[in-house]
Amino acid sequence: MPVVRPLLARWPFVALMASAAMLAAAHAFESFGHLAPCTLCLKQREAYWIALAIAAVGIAGEFTPWRERSRRIAAALLALAFLYGAGMAVYHAGAEWKWWPGPAACSGGAGGVSTGDLEAILKGDKITMPACDKAAWVFLGLSMAGWNALISAALAGFSMAAALRRTPA
Repeated sequence: MPVVRPLLARWPFVALMASAAMLAAAHAFESFGHLAPCTLCLKQREAYWIALAIAAVGIAGEFTPWRERSRRIAAALLALAFLYGAGMAVYHAGAEWKWWPGPAACSGGAGGVSTGDLEAILKGDKITMPACDKAAWVFLGLSMAGWNALISAALAGFSMAAALRRTPA
């Protein structure tokens, strides 16, 4: 496909941009949409941070004599990172749909707190973490975890295609 070929040729850069965009979107939902992340939401972000690091190393590898080998290794590692993210997202979406229970930490008793939460504690208010088994946002029948599962799976597929891609001689 003519559109996909140039993307695969520059896959570490594309993966870096996609990971940064996904992390920015998550931050925007949190900052502007006031949707606090649950424990599983934060776990899903780890895959994008890992992919960001792998992609950066892959981009640096483009400037070495081992360009082809580093590109393939980076793409294969990106596929694994995105597969991990897809798996976490499927697990989270399944917990939201009540197909299986979420982790005990998502019951509201554990996790991080925001500065607003700290202010509330100082005022004597009680805070609770968002539950992992309740979708905070749904679009076209899919929660953020569901959309993340689709996007992560697609990124994993493109990463594998980039790893298996033969460069023209």
